[in-house]
Amino acid sequence: MHCPVCSSHSTKVTDSRIVDEGMGVRRRRECEKCGFRYTTREETELLDLTVIKRDGRREAYSREKIINGLERSLHKIPYKKDLFVRLVQNIERDIQKLKQREVTSGEVGEIMMRRLKVFNKVAYIRFASVYRSFSDISGFEDAIDQLSRKRSHSRKKKK
Repeated sequence: MHCPVCSSHSTKVTDSRIVDEGMGVRRRRECEKCGFRYTTREETELLDLTVIKRDGRREAYSREKIINGLERSLHKIPYKKDLFVRLVQNIERDIQKLKQREVTSGEVGEIMMRRLKVFNKVAYIRFASVYRSFSDISGFEDAIDQLSRKRSHSRKKKK
């Protein structure tokens, strides 16, 4: 790790902490040459994962595509950046739990929808409408009814 001030290669870690529910590490560092202190972060990255598209094409996993899809579904919906980062990490953790080198875009989409359903219901409906290709209003109605049934079912359990 290079010092951001003097570019020295000689730095030392003064403190390390697990962050993001075990998905990352925050390190405090100090340059041994100029004494400047700074923080770095490490996080798990999905490598060597291939996504099989609906038409059979294969492409490398892209975190940016996950983020773009989530951001489109959350357009004009206020959310906290740190919660969004955790959402992406949880989606990637669920993908890792599959323990496969190849996953279908369908598996990734279902994981994203499951996580979005908890994160924000409106974003979930938006994402589902594109992902499941709703062709008319009945698709929206079915998705909303499903959310409503689950919500009323969970309220009954709490009582």
